[in-house]
Amino acid sequence: MSHQGFELPAHEITPRAVVEERRRWLRQALAGGSALALGSLGALSHATTERPGKLAALAGGASKVAGAMVLDRPTAYGDASSYNNFYEFGTDKSDPARNASTLRTQPWTVAVEGEVKRPKTYDLDALLKLAPLEERIYRLRCVEGWSMVIPWIGWSLAELIRRAEPTGNAKFVEFHTLADPKQMPKLSANVLDWPYVEGLRLDEALHPLTLLAFGMYGEVLPNQNGAPVRLVVPWKYGFKSAKSIVKIRVVEKQPATAWVKAAAREYGFYSNVNPNVDHPRWSQATERRIGEDGLFSRKRTTLMFNGYEAQVGQMYAGMDLKGSF
Repeated sequence: MSHQGFELPAHEITPRAVVEERRRWLRQALAGGSALALGSLGALSHATTERPGKLAALAGGASKVAGAMVLDRPTAYGDASSYNNFYEFGTDKSDPARNASTLRTQPWTVAVEGEVKRPKTYDLDALLKLAPLEERIYRLRCVEGWSMVIPWIGWSLAELIRRAEPTGNAKFVEFHTLADPKQMPKLSANVLDWPYVEGLRLDEALHPLTLLAFGMYGEVLPNQNGAPVRLVVPWKYGFKSAKSIVKIRVVEKQPATAWVKAAAREYGFYSNVNPNVDHPRWSQATERRIGEDGLFSRKRTTLMFNGYEAQVGQMYAGMDLKGSF
């Protein structure tokens, strides 16, 4: 359910909750001296993201994409930047923040190739200028049963794919991440088949919510969060959102992704957030929101498609979502 551009988790949708959230956003914005377009709740939400002051600033304008600005309270930057899965830097949640300083994000290029009429290699500066940067506040749901809410900075991946002009054979989009043993010390552990490869169906990649992100919390991405450019697909489990991308290939056949190759029974190609389809080793019906870890904090009910069903559900009409998990 949405309220003038904002969304509340299903278990929190009450008139009182909506009013209280609006008041909270307004108090925060006025306390910070932000210039508000009071007639637009989207602008209100955009104005309240606090920059942590850790890295270079990266500003994004308000997004008009439906579902792009959820009303959930954003996760603290300290949690979002220290509790990460990035196995190239270690498998413990604290390893990426501790080890990713070896990642060199300049110079950086991303190649766009495959079933396209206009293949091209972009440097990072060209990507940053390719389309207007937007701030989008998305829910992030990990397949492991925890979640966050993160303000990202970027633009819809469709901006890049359309410029490449996919051919009639284009059916899927494949993402390759950096795999450099000199920069990524844990590649030698062979936890996965490197480089990390992920993929989307073409219509998923072209959906306006699918984001190519360059920043979060008003700053450039921290290394441990996938600097300098990553994918964010908010209705899918987090491992679908590839980090530190160096190549995007438009292809005819479904990509052989890293986790499907490692454990196809546990990590399917689609991996849409679905509380009705359990992981073989745990339930997906509820989730632990990072930052809500108090002794008496209840787990949240997981929402179908992570709460983005109204925006993306039509792409899967007629599909067996238990078989195509």
